Amino acid sequence: MKIICATLNAKYIHTNLAIRYLKAYAQPEYDIVLAEYTIKDPIINIVSDLIQKKPDVIGFSCYIWNIEETIKVIRMIKKINPSIMVIAGGPEVTYDIADWMEEVTELDFIIIGEGEQTFKQLLGEIEGQKEYINVSGLCYRSDGEIKVNPQRNKLDLKELPSPYRFPEDKKDLSKRITYVETSRGCPFSCQFCLSSIEVGVRYFDREKVKDDIRYLMENGARIIKFVDRTFNISRSYAMEMFRFLIDEHVLGTVFQFEITADIMRPEVIEFLNNEAPPGLFRFEIGVQSTNDLTNELVMRKQNFEKLKRTVTMVKEGRKIDQHLDLIAGLPEENYESFRNTFNDVFALRPEELQLGFLKMLRGTGLRLRAEDHQYIYMEHSPYEILGNNVLPFDDIIRIKQVEDVLEKYWNDHRMNETIEYLVTRVFETPFDFFQEFGSFWEDQGWSRIGHQLEDLFKRLYQFLKSRNTENLDIIEGLMKYDYLSGKKQRPRKPWWEVETNKQTRSDLYKQLIGTGMFPQLEMLGEKDLHKHTVVEELSFDIGEYLASRTVENKQSVLLVYFDHKKDTTESFTCTKEQLKPA
Repeated sequence: MKIICATLNAKYIHTNLAIRYLKAYAQPEYDIVLAEYTIKDPIINIVSDLIQKKPDVIGFSCYIWNIEETIKVIRMIKKINPSIMVIAGGPEVTYDIADWMEEVTELDFIIIGEGEQTFKQLLGEIEGQKEYINVSGLCYRSDGEIKVNPQRNKLDLKELPSPYRFPEDKKDLSKRITYVETSRGCPFSCQFCLSSIEVGVRYFDREKVKDDIRYLMENGARIIKFVDRTFNISRSYAMEMFRFLIDEHVLGTVFQFEITADIMRPEVIEFLNNEAPPGLFRFEIGVQSTNDLTNELVMRKQNFEKLKRTVTMVKEGRKIDQHLDLIAGLPEENYESFRNTFNDVFALRPEELQLGFLKMLRGTGLRLRAEDHQYIYMEHSPYEILGNNVLPFDDIIRIKQVEDVLEKYWNDHRMNETIEYLVTRVFETPFDFFQEFGSFWEDQGWSRIGHQLEDLFKRLYQFLKSRNTENLDIIEGLMKYDYLSGKKQRPRKPWWEVETNKQTRSDLYKQLIGTGMFPQLEMLGEKDLHKHTVVEELSFDIGEYLASRTVENKQSVLLVYFDHKKDTTESFTCTKEQLKPA
């Protein structure tokens, strides 16, 4: 019997852990072929590849991001060869099971919940007596009726075989994200999350997990993401794993975790700040909302003051980048409340702030009680909300405009100094900057066209100019600094109109060198200065501002040197008063 476990990932760099668990658990009785595609691949290409493998059974791993395309694949496969048995499993089809079987008549089976043992037992019945009533956690068709067998007891995770050691995966370990699971379940009951449905947390064998991580690193894995819903729920476990990863990591490896920040003890953060190499760890922290009523309504326990303490301590340690999440559209959080939530979280200056929109996932408490808050939402995946009793669709559109420019102008860190100046000195709050700019961006039609880096600077400048922003000369100077310091080589054509001619630049070079303040420049000939530097005159003391955040109205000179030999960028500044006559 030829068996394939397939899935459509969101991106090529992602890998699917579920189908690897199925393959590992089914061995040695069944030799399963893994087949991974992406949701961007043409459906006919996916179907062609699967059909050419001559399968008897295909199991699909289904999620909110791939279900629509997966159904298209299933329907086409059944048209071509109705004899192929098709199985669906995963969080997207575990709930509303009968609805799925009625909607997708091409499905032969749905595996409900944890699938390793059910899948293997089902394969045995397909190959043997076909007594599907004996398979726990299975939905199937019998004499024209849909039958649902009760789920089995939870597996002992310590007994599960490793899903990380298939020889065919080795070649891609360095190119893709490797997902690692050390526990299943979540201790919290957030009503918008599927993880709240499973009660309790179960752990895998610690030593087996460590051996698997050693194997992955030895074979080239460089980005390892832990999929545990709350990695630090057990302080002793988290400390043991942090210690292990610090002691045994391979240079260049990055480990990502989902952290519940308000339960993290200060001594754990101090340990990480003292012991962890910079860049080894990355934390993802779900804040979602700072509205106490909203959190209460979704049964989310969160102490924002303790969360702030954790995020601040981690940031001050300068070792770990933090990705913080917000969800717009939670119960009783209107536009103004979300504005407050955004500003509360942005004040922490996370390296990345992700703004998402509530999705009414099948099986969640919030979806079951949608009428309580008059939710309207998409009937198909991703089930995103279209409004509720306090947040009309017009406000959702406005918040989406914030999301667009937040991603481009904050999360990509293309102009940190400029954005910091704008959100603290020009606009009333950070949210107001992103909202006003996002609305302008939409009005200009920029959301429907592509952009280069230079375009992002030009568009921000155009926006600021259109609203007669004060001190635009200072902002322009900071934009020039951000643009040049973010480059690895001298730009051929900067985003602004360069006004200094070659003779003026020559005079400035001589004056800068004449100060004796920059011995590095004295090592360069004038030809190299022209070739590998950019020099700009600014209306304020850029050096003083970068050092103290104080704006002094003294003209200054900014010179940025692009060292092509070392592939580095270095900035030099001085006031015009410090220049020596050429």
